[in-house]
Amino acid sequence: METCIIKSPLGFTKIVGDVDGITQVTVLNSEEKETDIIPIELEECATQLQEYFEGIRTEFSLKLNAQGTDFQKRVWDALEQIPYGKTTSYLDLTKELGDVKAIRAVANANGKNPLWIIVPCHRVIGSNGSLTGYAGGLHRKKWLIEHESPYKQQSLF
Repeated sequence: METCIIKSPLGFTKIVGDVDGITQVTVLNSEEKETDIIPIELEECATQLQEYFEGIRTEFSLKLNAQGTDFQKRVWDALEQIPYGKTTSYLDLTKELGDVKAIRAVANANGKNPLWIIVPCHRVIGSNGSLTGYAGGLHRKKWLIEHESPYKQQSLF
């Protein structure tokens, strides 16, 4: 497994993967040293993440190799279907997966998503529109949703 650390507007980001695909993208809650030379297997991921943060990429096209249970992978696949700039609720996601009683399991799988931003778990909100739990911190979830919003707040000054 190759690893690198890049800087993003939301903190240092760790990317892990190999020739079989990207297995993990995680925002770190600590200061880290940025990787001087990004391994070739991770270059495209680092580039696409930077393009996302610059506002020029709305979809990722990467070979992914997330590790999880079959159920978790079903949830993560459903997350990938949420379009850029849109949100859905945990309840709607659960309905889409076919079992409204599995809302806690869906929320748990969402929280275990190993591919921060690429598999957009930040696009899942509470049924009442609230920004509910987010492993990366609610301030990051808010930033990501605003970053993807087609309605940008204009400065009056």
